Amino acid sequence: MSEYQQIPVPQQPGSSTGSGPARRSDAAVCPWCSGTNFEPGFVEDTGQSAQGFARWIPGEMNKGLFGGAQRFGRERIDITGQRCIACGYLCLFAR
Repeated sequence: MSEYQQIPVPQQPGSSTGSGPARRSDAAVCPWCSGTNFEPGFVEDTGQSAQGFARWIPGEMNKGLFGGAQRFGRERIDITGQRCIACGYLCLFAR
């Protein structure tokens, strides 16, 4: 098995500590390459019985009897995203 280079986590511009996630502003700027061109998209889920898109389920994950995540009766929020055209950086949003 080959070793993969670890990709550094982008820091918020102007932050020396890098604590906390980068905040979204009116003018979207990529935190990785400072690009400004983004395209919308979504994360596809092709698992068994999947509806074709991924969803966010808030809260702790609890495993069920057969090892899968317990999801029954829990809120589901669609995941959408923006991809930086210049470098491919993904910003995902649960709305």
